[in-house]
Amino acid sequence: MSASVPRTLLLGYGNPGRLDDGLGPALADRIAQAGVAGVTVETDYQLQVEDAALIAEHDVVIFADATVQGPEPFTLRPVKPLGEISFSTHSVSPGALLALARDHFDAKAEGWMLAIHGTEFNDFGEGLSEKAQANLEAAAEFITRRLEQHRIHDVA
Repeated sequence: MSASVPRTLLLGYGNPGRLDDGLGPALADRIAQAGVAGVTVETDYQLQVEDAALIAEHDVVIFADATVQGPEPFTLRPVKPLGEISFSTHSVSPGALLALARDHFDAKAEGWMLAIHGTEFNDFGEGLSEKAQANLEAAAEFITRRLEQHRIHDVA
């Protein structure tokens, strides 16, 4: 008897017009092209309150974004629903979305943050820096393998 494939959502967000800030959408494009069974891929400039309804339809959600903090090439860490939800019209955190999905849709999605290290954010233009491109390759290879194996939680 085989285990069922978890319904997984990958939300890649960031602004591709701000150089390395486009790492999240770039990763989402890679995962969409891989066509992994059970994986839904969405991209946007930023997380939206409406994403909570989409999260509620999945067992696992991976938030993919660029970062200037943490080790290279990327980090993967769990995201828990926030105790108190706060957001503005311009910003909703992954933890707030998990809490909204839980509180309004009775969702139990497991959350993960895939933060891909970038270096160039202070200019306008499309395209990734050489370093960000290398970090994207490493993150895409890692997360594609984990998605195919349905083993997101095995970070080691």
